[in-house]
Amino acid sequence: MVIKMISLILGGGAGSRLYPLTAERAKPAVPIGGKYRLIDIPISNCLNSGVKRMFVLTQYNSASLNQHIQSTYNFDMFSRGFVDVLAAEQTPSSDTWFQGTADAVRQSMHHLLNHDFDYILVLSGDQLYQMDFEALAKYHIKQDAAITIATIPVVAKDATGFGIMKVNADGYISKFIEKPKADLLPDWKSEVSKENKKAGKHYLASMGIYIFNKKALLDLFEGNKDAVDFGKEIIPRAIQSGDKVASYQFDSYWTDIGTIKSFFDANIELTDNIPQFNLFDNTKIVYTHPRLLAPSKIFGTRFRRAVTAEGCIIHADEIERSIIGIRSRIEKGTTISKSIIMGNDSYQTIEEMVAAGNTIPMGIGKNCVIKNAIIDKNCRVGNDVEIIGHESLENVRTDTYCIVDGIVVVRKGCTIPSGSKIGHIETKRAKA
Repeated sequence: MVIKMISLILGGGAGSRLYPLTAERAKPAVPIGGKYRLIDIPISNCLNSGVKRMFVLTQYNSASLNQHIQSTYNFDMFSRGFVDVLAAEQTPSSDTWFQGTADAVRQSMHHLLNHDFDYILVLSGDQLYQMDFEALAKYHIKQDAAITIATIPVVAKDATGFGIMKVNADGYISKFIEKPKADLLPDWKSEVSKENKKAGKHYLASMGIYIFNKKALLDLFEGNKDAVDFGKEIIPRAIQSGDKVASYQFDSYWTDIGTIKSFFDANIELTDNIPQFNLFDNTKIVYTHPRLLAPSKIFGTRFRRAVTAEGCIIHADEIERSIIGIRSRIEKGTTISKSIIMGNDSYQTIEEMVAAGNTIPMGIGKNCVIKNAIIDKNCRVGNDVEIIGHESLENVRTDTYCIVDGIVVVRKGCTIPSGSKIGHIETKRAKA
C-alpha cells in the first residue's frame, strides 16, 4: 500500500524561552549534539520513514535555518523528494504573520494543494525523538480516523504542563483539556501499559504530532475560520463535532526543547553510557550538513562521558559530561564539566592569530574553568576565565552572557576577557 503523505514542519514562534540561543536564529536552527541542528530531527525522522516531501514553515530569525536546509537537503533529479521552506507571507487572503499552529498550516495550504497527497503529517521543529511515521500513518488508516494525535504517557507532575487526552479502550480520544490543574487530573486517566502504570504514567499528553486526512483538515478550516491553534481550538472542536480522533501511544524517548533547561538537559543526556536518544544507529540515522572537516585532534586531554564533534583542536586538561561542537579550540590547563561548547563556523589560521596581536582568538583560552554553562558559537573566551553556573543563581541578562535557571549562557560571537569570573563565584564575591 502506497501512503501518499506530505509533511509540514512548524518552525515555531520567537522562541523567547530559549533566549539568548534564539537571539539571532530560529528555534529549529539551534545547534544540538555538537554537529546537528534541531530541525535535523524531524527531517531525519521523515526520511527514515519514507516521507520525502516536506515543507518547513518559518517566521522568526529564519536566515540561518533557511541556509542550513538549502545547503543540506538536496534530492537528486530522479527523486520526487524535497524540503522546501515556506516563510510567512502576505497573500490576497491573509496579510498577517502566522498567529498559531493551525493558522500557519491554513495560510500554507495553497502551496500544499499543488501536490498529490491523502494525508498531512504536522510536526514541530523543536523536539528530540525518533519515530516511525509510516507506522503512525498505518495506525491512522487502521483506525479510520480523521485525525490521529501522537501521545506520550506522563506522570501527574508533568501532566499539568501539557494538553491531556482522555482515550477510550478503542484508542479514540473522547475529551481533551489544555494544561489541567492538579485537582482535575483524577478524571483524566487513560488506559496505558503495565510498565507505564507502574511508573505512575497514567496520563496521555499530546506530542504536537498530528496526521490529518486532507478532506478532514480542509473541512475543519472551513468550519472554524476563527481558529488559529490546533491544540486549543481545532482538536477540541473536532472531538466535540464527532470526528474520529485517534491516539497513537508512543512509548519511546521524546522531549520538547522549549526552555534553556530542557535544551541543556537533553544535550547533556547524550553523554550517558546508553542515552535514550540514540545517535549511534544503523537505520535511525540523524542527517545534517556534511562539512567534510578533519578529524578532531586531542593533546593529552582526559575525557569522561563526552561527545566530541569533528574538526576540534583540544589541549584541555579534562572534559567531563560535556558536548564539544564542531571546530572547537580549547587551550591547555582548561577544565570543562557538564557544559555545551557549540564550536565555531570557521577556523582562524595561525597567521590570523599572530596578526591579531593581543586580541582574544576564537575558542576557549588557557587555564579556564567552565561548568554548567553553554558557550554559543564563535565565542572568544580569554585565559584564566571562570564560568560556573549554579542552581542558586538568579536569572541575569547582560550584553555578553545570560544566566537562566542556573545555567550560564555566553551569547553567540561574544568575547569574555581574560580573568573574568561569571557565575556563583562572582556572586559570592559581590555579596562579600
